[in-house]
Amino acid sequence: MPVLGPNRYGKAETRVVRVTRHGDAHRIKDLTVSTSLSGDMTEVHISGNNAAVLPTDTQKNTVFAFAKKHGVGAIEEFALLLARHFVDSQPTIHHARVAIEEYAWERNGGFGHSFVRAGREIRTCVAHYDGTRSWVVSGLRDLVVLNTTNSEFWGFVKDEYTTLEETRDRVLATAVDAAWRHVDASQDWDKAYENARGALLAAFADTYSLSLQQTLYAMGSRVLAECPGVCEVRLSLPNKHHFLVDLAPFGLDNDNEVFFAADRPYGLIEGTVLREDAPDAGPAWE
Repeated sequence: MPVLGPNRYGKAETRVVRVTRHGDAHRIKDLTVSTSLSGDMTEVHISGNNAAVLPTDTQKNTVFAFAKKHGVGAIEEFALLLARHFVDSQPTIHHARVAIEEYAWERNGGFGHSFVRAGREIRTCVAHYDGTRSWVVSGLRDLVVLNTTNSEFWGFVKDEYTTLEETRDRVLATAVDAAWRHVDASQDWDKAYENARGALLAAFADTYSLSLQQTLYAMGSRVLAECPGVCEVRLSLPNKHHFLVDLAPFGLDNDNEVFFAADRPYGLIEGTVLREDAPDAGPAWE
């Protein structure tokens, strides 16, 4: 006899833009919100009885309504507000997961009503609530960084298929995907985000890198050192290869000045840095 295992359902990628108008100075919060709920859902799977189901369309409408009623501040705060609402208002819902992506806008010149999409990374968060405890993971995607020097790569394993030459001076570039788990689900989320982001950037810039793995560990360690409310950092760093172009056929030297930026394939370095006493993650990373 088959048994129903873990399950959840929700509304994925609700696009919501909230404009806050303070006279002529407007503010934009541009989000993609995904909600996911779980609880007493056995009957809907086995017999099709929908009595326990809060429709995904209702979840979408709640996002819009809450954006109006409560406004949108830090995305972590908005995610927790939604997660707690779904669990606390519905007896059949025992766990809510809310994931948000935020896209930054900058003012266009001196106009209070005109904006241009910023070239910054995408800010992210995932919030969980089970009726008693909350878990929050903040993060970012596509933070593109590059060092023109202070990076080497040599002493690696070589076999019959190895063609890569060792280098004592290379361009190191990546698009950082990072997520960090908070110990406390109540804090100044915007300040915490800027502190973690600043730590990632500082570590990338001032680490003399002998490998991208070393840089990853330095970045995660810097976040833990400068953000006491963070207990775990997960990083995914694609190595955006920059290969020195051979200009000899044209009678030209190339002293680390002209590179070919390869799109793919690319090396992908992933890892986790955490405190020795990091509390149990619960469902935070799910």
